Amino acid sequence: MKITVNEAQAGVRLDKLLLEVMPTLGRAGAKRLFEAGKVRLHEGGGERGRRVSKGDVARAGDVVSVELEPASLAGGAVPDAEAPLTVVFETSQVVVLDKPAGQPTAPLEPGERGTLANALVSRYPECAGIGFSAREPGLCHRLDTETSGLVLAARTREAFEVLTAAIKEERLDKRYLLVCAAKNLPETGTIEIPLAPHPKDRRRVYPCVHPRDVERYAPRPAHTTYRKLSERGEWALVEARAGKATRHQIRAHFAAIGHPLAGDTLYGGQNVPGLSRHALHASRIAWGGDAKVPAFTASSPLPGDIAGIVGEEGG
Repeated sequence: MKITVNEAQAGVRLDKLLLEVMPTLGRAGAKRLFEAGKVRLHEGGGERGRRVSKGDVARAGDVVSVELEPASLAGGAVPDAEAPLTVVFETSQVVVLDKPAGQPTAPLEPGERGTLANALVSRYPECAGIGFSAREPGLCHRLDTETSGLVLAARTREAFEVLTAAIKEERLDKRYLLVCAAKNLPETGTIEIPLAPHPKDRRRVYPCVHPRDVERYAPRPAHTTYRKLSERGEWALVEARAGKATRHQIRAHFAAIGHPLAGDTLYGGQNVPGLSRHALHASRIAWGGDAKVPAFTASSPLPGDIAGIVGEEGG
């Protein structure tokens, strides 16, 4: 089994990374794999890997190879034909899916069903051998459970490598629609606030606004640009771009500048009648194309529960 380390996993201890990907191993099982020399690190994805210890860490783009017995593979995404799956765009190399709010992108527990990954591997079984891990078949990125919208998946290993590299280098055009507090929000803006795991609340990330926080928590850089599309009462409809879009990036960024998303109570947003989640929707994915993966564009209209807040027509 091979795990391609993404930005969110960079710097994580390798034993914790294995348990995140394969929770059924348990700490004892992971320890045995390291002690037996079954875990190797391929820096930069190179062919030759070196034996590593459980406390070692990897960088984004490195590949961790794990020699497993067949029984150890439990915990991958189980095919589930009953799970919701809306296909927006499809070729022999890629598929773009429209995930509803409330559906997890990938399973967290062994045997879990109903996630987007379960539905994907049921209709596109070739995705099972591709991805960052067995529980994320073909998925080039993820969305929070309560975020709706477009998710890109690869049907070939070559497409996966091309498109995940494009995300890392911010060459893939990913856009989001959101509703946030409107008062004093500029028409356009750029938010450059690094983010770290929250020191006290694992549910959140921590925007490191002050230099002392940067020194203390060693956050990852995060870059979001936006433009205001319309305004209605206390709410603004905004289009945001975040090439990498690390965990909770857009939500935390807008909260950090005093404009939390509607419904996002985790980051200080107000509850809104008729909205049972935060007002964030992944609305567009576009790839300019190269010699390996042709260009494509996919879009998804604003869902009705978010559109109603700002008087727009929902999809």
